[in-house]
Amino acid sequence: MGLLACPVCGAPLAALPADTGLRCPAGHSFDRARQGHVTLLPPGHTPPSGDSAGMVADRAEVLAAGTYAGLTAALATAVAAGEGPVGSVLDLGGGTGHHLAGVLDALPEAVGVVLDSSRYAARRAAGISPRAMAVVADTWARLPVRDGAVDRAMVVFAPRNGPETARVLRPGGRLVVATPAPDHLAELVGPLGLLRVDPDKAARLSGSLEPHLRPAGAAAHREELELDSRAVAAVVGMGPHARHLAPGELAGRLAGLPPRVRVTLAVDVTTWTA
Repeated sequence: MGLLACPVCGAPLAALPADTGLRCPAGHSFDRARQGHVTLLPPGHTPPSGDSAGMVADRAEVLAAGTYAGLTAALATAVAAGEGPVGSVLDLGGGTGHHLAGVLDALPEAVGVVLDSSRYAARRAAGISPRAMAVVADTWARLPVRDGAVDRAMVVFAPRNGPETARVLRPGGRLVVATPAPDHLAELVGPLGLLRVDPDKAARLSGSLEPHLRPAGAAAHREELELDSRAVAAVVGMGPHARHLAPGELAGRLAGLPPRVRVTLAVDVTTWTA
């Protein structure tokens, strides 16, 4: 909670009695939802549309099955690297908080905050770890986080806000970014008509971050998975592909695949320093 700032005035936030919400010294207050998360948005501000309930359910299913366990381990290694202790981790666009929970398991002294614009994701993230807090926020706007308060930030398959990330990281703090490589899920792209990864994605990432952060390292996470039809449907349904397929369209295309498919998981993990 000590990492968070009021989205209205930027002042530090403290807990209300009985942990029912948060309040800043100026009196701006924010209720804690029944599920445990808090919405930190200025009055009248509507964040970009987040993941739907269906997309979040698919994501939770895929992550619970361990499909991305290797990526979680790679993120934990990248977050733990660098100088100084890691006492706080901010997961931007963190969805259900699954990767953050895995990172915190590897950092027993650290606490975390997961920010996401989807209330469906925040509801699940609220119970992901006793050392993490879930917040509904707009990661494209000013983050409800105090200046220089965060040791590590991470962004997994989500947009990057370079200026704001640099503002909330402490000097020497690090940002870890996971982005799909061009061959990510390559075996599914053609048969299912999925979106292709932009071959200039790495250049665009550097362009958005380098004015504010310095590159500090890069690693490639590659593995081959064998997925059944249900797992393939969930992997597709949890990501941006789901927004570009008409209802029922995916089921028809899945019928053309064999019962089990070998799929490449290809993710680039880069690190940036404040």
